[in-house]
Amino acid sequence: MKLAIIGAGPAGLYLAYLLKRARPETPIEVFEQNPPHATFGFGVVFSERALEFLREEDEETYAAVMPEMESWSDMTLDVQGEVVCIDGIGFSAIGRLRLLALLEARARSVGIRVRYGHSVRALDELAGADLIVGADGVHSIVRHAHERALGSRVDTLTNKFAWYGTTKRFETLTQTFRRAAFGPINAHHYRYSPEMSTFLVETDASSWQRAGFETMDPQDTRACLEAVFADVLQGHPLVSNQSVWRSFPVVRNERFSAGNAVLLGDALHTAHFSIGSGTRLAMEDAIALAHALEAPAQDPLAALQAYEATRRPILEKLVVAAEASAAWYERFGEHMELPPYELAMSYITRSGRVDVDRLRRTSPRFMEEYDRHRARRA
Repeated sequence: MKLAIIGAGPAGLYLAYLLKRARPETPIEVFEQNPPHATFGFGVVFSERALEFLREEDEETYAAVMPEMESWSDMTLDVQGEVVCIDGIGFSAIGRLRLLALLEARARSVGIRVRYGHSVRALDELAGADLIVGADGVHSIVRHAHERALGSRVDTLTNKFAWYGTTKRFETLTQTFRRAAFGPINAHHYRYSPEMSTFLVETDASSWQRAGFETMDPQDTRACLEAVFADVLQGHPLVSNQSVWRSFPVVRNERFSAGNAVLLGDALHTAHFSIGSGTRLAMEDAIALAHALEAPAQDPLAALQAYEATRRPILEKLVVAAEASAAWYERFGEHMELPPYELAMSYITRSGRVDVDRLRRTSPRFMEEYDRHRARRA
C-alpha cells in the first residue's frame, strides 16, 4: 500500500514515522508546502500528564522529547494585578519548531524524507497513492476536496487573538486579565524554553475594533500590547512570527474519511488553544490511524472505519470540553466582573472536566484560600 501524507506538522510526521517503523517496505511520501524549519507561533503546551500517551506508545520518542520540555506544577491567574495561584494544575511546554525538528529526526531515522516546498494543489496529483492522508491543518486541501462526503463544517469564533513570543521567562502558565482603555484583554503566557515564552493575546471583537487593531500596522500593534502588559513583561519585548490577528476556526467533520482519503489533526478537528490539547490530539490521531492500518488482514477502507470507531468517542469528549472553554473565553470580559477568586473558580471549572470535589483533592491550597475569601464576602 502506497501512502501520501499532506502536511509535515506533528500529525503527519508522527504518522509517517509510526507506519514506516512498523512496515519498512511501505512506500510513504510526505508533502509539506513550507520550507524546512518554517513554522508560525512559538511554544505549544500540554496539560499535566498529557505525554503519558507517548510513553505508553513509543518510549524512544518520549525519551527524545521529554528532556526538551519545560514543566511546572501550578498555574497563575493575574486579575488586574491581583494574583491567584492554583496548585496542582500542571503543564509542560516545548517550542513548536523544536518539537517538529525532533519528530522529523524520528521520521528520518526510519527512512522518511519530507518533500518540503511542495504544495499539492489538487488530489489528482496523488493518483498513484492507495491512501491519501490529510494532515494539512485548518485549511486542508484534502478536506476541501471531500467536504460534502465528509460532512465538513468550519465555524469561526468572534474573539480575536494574536500569537507572540517574549524573552521574559514565566515560572508558570499564567492567565493575565486586564482592562485597557479600549476594553478587556487577556494574555495566555508560559515559558517553552529557558530563554523564551509564548505570549498569546486575546480580546473581544468590539474591543479589537475600538483599539483600532484592524488598521494598525504590526509595529504599532506590538507597541500597544507591550504598553498594556508592561507590568507583566517588565521591559521585555514581544517577538513577532506571523503574529497577525486571527479568529479561531472550529473545524468539525461528520465522517473521518471519504474514499481513499482520511483526515487527522486540525484538518479533522480543532480544539481551542485554551485547553492545551491540539498537538496531543494530533499525535494521538496518528497513533490510532497507525494501529488501524497496521492491523493484520485488514483492507485500507476497513482500517479507516476502525480508526474512526476507535477515535471518535475520545475526540467527542475533548471537543465538548474545548467548546465549553472557548465559550467561556468568548465572554471573559463579563467574567472579569467577578471577584478574583470567584473568577478563578469559574475559569478552572469552565470545561466541565474539573469540579470542586476534584479541586479539593488536587488543589488544596487554592481551595483553602477560595473558602476563606468566600467566608469573608459572606
